[in-house]
Amino acid sequence: MLKQIPVSSVVLGMYIHELCGSWMDHPFWKTGFLLDNPTDLQRLRQSSVTEVWIDVSKGLDAQEGVTQEQANQRAQSILAAANKQTEQSDLVSELQRAANICERSRDAVVSMFSDVRMGKAVDIQQVETALNEMTESVMRHPGALISLARLKQVDEYTYMHSVAVSALMMALARQMQFDEEQMREAGLAGLLHDLGKMAIPESILNKPTSLTDTEFERIRMHPLYGARYLKRGISSVSPEVQDACLHHHEKIDGSGYPHKLTHEEIGLLSRMTAVCDVYDAVTSDRPYKKGWGPSEAIQRMAQWHGHFDPQIFQAFVRTVGIYPIGSLVRLASGRLGVVIEQDQNSLLKPKVKVFFSSKSKVPVEQEIIDLAGARCNEEIVARERVEDWGFKNFDQLWME
Repeated sequence: MLKQIPVSSVVLGMYIHELCGSWMDHPFWKTGFLLDNPTDLQRLRQSSVTEVWIDVSKGLDAQEGVTQEQANQRAQSILAAANKQTEQSDLVSELQRAANICERSRDAVVSMFSDVRMGKAVDIQQVETALNEMTESVMRHPGALISLARLKQVDEYTYMHSVAVSALMMALARQMQFDEEQMREAGLAGLLHDLGKMAIPESILNKPTSLTDTEFERIRMHPLYGARYLKRGISSVSPEVQDACLHHHEKIDGSGYPHKLTHEEIGLLSRMTAVCDVYDAVTSDRPYKKGWGPSEAIQRMAQWHGHFDPQIFQAFVRTVGIYPIGSLVRLASGRLGVVIEQDQNSLLKPKVKVFFSSKSKVPVEQEIIDLAGARCNEEIVARERVEDWGFKNFDQLWME
């Protein structure tokens, strides 16, 4: 339903169907839009436009006797609901796109690592194409790509680990308010950080049992191998990316390798890579070890004092959440659920899909619960280990 009202009655949350007057009388390049920005409302009131047509089926109606404050409160409620619906839709579509991006990025890493192992020049164009796609995905919805990249088969760990660390680096850089070019550089550091492992025999990299001391010492050489290759083989890589390749296993207390650097001596990208590298490593299944759950990994890593830069680790937790997507949690009601989406305003109250009763030990009707919802009386009371419950195909619960 359309209604013509004076500009003085316009409030946030109204849908502007048409601005009365010439297009030269106002600063807007389009008609037909939801008025959701206070700056746009101010620009409208300062323009020469005196009346507008609003569509009350798409936004707020003009109501007499309603104060500006009350109207704005209603507008904020409508806008919040609209934004939440958009975010949900965006996550679903981004998960579909991210799956394809993960596959193409893995292929780029496989090709790059193969070139390095055979002593050939790296096709940097293929790497940059993968980085561009990953950057765009993280800009749209960081949770989709970093969650999917964590899922990997044991036999593709070396390649998908680089993709996962790259995605985590981009999401962390976004959280730390890097610009888009800096995000891309952080992602490149993630893709290249383990390049030196191509100088390690595959029999050691893919060994199905624990490494011997001699084999582990060989593995510890990979940062030196990787940095040496980057200086010689990819001249376009920045010194910061080279440093991340060389020093991502350093710890701020000086107990890391290869140079036992302390906090002040370790570059920013290196400190970021250290967190992302460890998180993906400990949450991944290996031939000799089952990976930790996402929330268990965050909990344990938080206790490793002297390992990570505290401020960067805090930013990382804000990036993936205290209960990252894919975490198994128990609610106050006794129901078990899997975290399917974060709430950036409340890290302790994500969206959870419940599916099992811990009390009766039987499945329950699946239901999505927004723990941050105004009327929600549920809360997370404990983290749970998937292995303790024996759930099969658990990851499908949050991917569906």
